[in-house]
Amino acid sequence: MMNTSIASFAAGLLGGFVGAYAFTQVGPAALPAASAAAAHPQEVISASRIQLTDAGGKLRAELAMSADGGPGLFFFDSAGRNRLVLGLYSAAEGEAPSIVLNDSQQRAAGIFRLFGARDAPVVVLKSQGRDRSVYGLNPTSMDPFLANFASDGKKGDVFGNY
Repeated sequence: MMNTSIASFAAGLLGGFVGAYAFTQVGPAALPAASAAAAHPQEVISASRIQLTDAGGKLRAELAMSADGGPGLFFFDSAGRNRLVLGLYSAAEGEAPSIVLNDSQQRAAGIFRLFGARDAPVVVLKSQGRDRSVYGLNPTSMDPFLANFASDGKKGDVFGNY
């Protein structure tokens, strides 16, 4: 019995030495990816889009490029409708930042954005896809303006230059 214990101990010790030697010769590159990732956390994640889904697997938010080429964070309701966008307009629009609130038909109902070379803030309130009230600072003078639009699209009740 004593000889078996000594032989087991010696075999274990020898196996440990052989394993350590093999590890120094092969290196950590031979470790499984999960072990290597845990040892060195990744500092950058690169993807063309990142999706957030709910417990039922429905898409609820997405960080992606918009159809016009600007980056955005898109939020979806439980029916899958786009209801909120935080993003940048395309390069053709000066890459101005914007917040867009969409109605249940996925039409813009409220927009807050910067506009023009001087990044003048503008708020646009819409109904059924049509501008109803636009308030902001004129990008050339930075003076405030307000323009309201009747349901037929005619501008009225305006102050400032819009």
